[in-house]
Amino acid sequence: MGDRPEPLAALLASVAGQHGDPIDVVVVANGGPVPDVATADGRVRTIGLPENVGIPAGRNVGAAALDVDVVLFLDDDGDLPDPGVAELLRAAFTADPRLGIVSFRIVDPETQTTQRRHVPRLRAGDPTRSGPVTTFLGGACAIRADVMAEAGGLPDDFFYAHEETDLAWRALDHGWSLDYRADIVLTHPATSPARHAVYHRMNARNRVWLARRNLPWPLVPVYLGSWAVLTVARGSSRAGLRAWADGFREGWREPCGPRHPMAWRTVWRMTRLGRPPVV
Repeated sequence: MGDRPEPLAALLASVAGQHGDPIDVVVVANGGPVPDVATADGRVRTIGLPENVGIPAGRNVGAAALDVDVVLFLDDDGDLPDPGVAELLRAAFTADPRLGIVSFRIVDPETQTTQRRHVPRLRAGDPTRSGPVTTFLGGACAIRADVMAEAGGLPDDFFYAHEETDLAWRALDHGWSLDYRADIVLTHPATSPARHAVYHRMNARNRVWLARRNLPWPLVPVYLGSWAVLTVARGSSRAGLRAWADGFREGWREPCGPRHPMAWRTVWRMTRLGRPPVV
């Protein structure tokens, strides 16, 4: 968005300082001013979009501009403190040809803690435990280009919220695996998702779209019902609940894109991984 030039410069420096082969970088200016970060050798390029097309569409634009085997998506206010991250990722993807997505651990640089919502599994008490997962963190991840091609990339129309889970479910259904790697760290200031004005509405709308697009019909009411109960139980404000209800209705009224329900074997696989697609 062009409003964090200093953190962006620090992030780019941390990417340039990675061990091993140089990394090609595309910075997408998503409706904001195009930053002056392009390099003469072409290692850092910029793309300016005339309007904010949303997080998933912006990331798709950046990925499409790269000719690489694996794409890293990094939030512009993040930082890679370990110069060995790229080599860890190269080793991981080389060792397992069916590894599709790696989700990093996000650590607050001030407190050195990881927010619970940044651990992509139900049992999030120990963020230092690595393992297979069924979703990932969109601003701190690495995705094999073949996954983007087979699964169709991130869902542009989601704009914000749950686009990672949509891609993760489709990747799992195509037989790819996802890993959460606690030893691969992106530092990022602790934030609340509710800081975005559209959070409650899009959280609900996209949750409905996620279910409509990906789940066998018998699981749709179970999944959405469990999340409705959780939303109320978590004690959102009255205004937040109204916005959530508006988004929930919108999710049913508006087209959600193509429907490709996952196979029941994928449901069982996710269940064995500890996160059945009902919560």
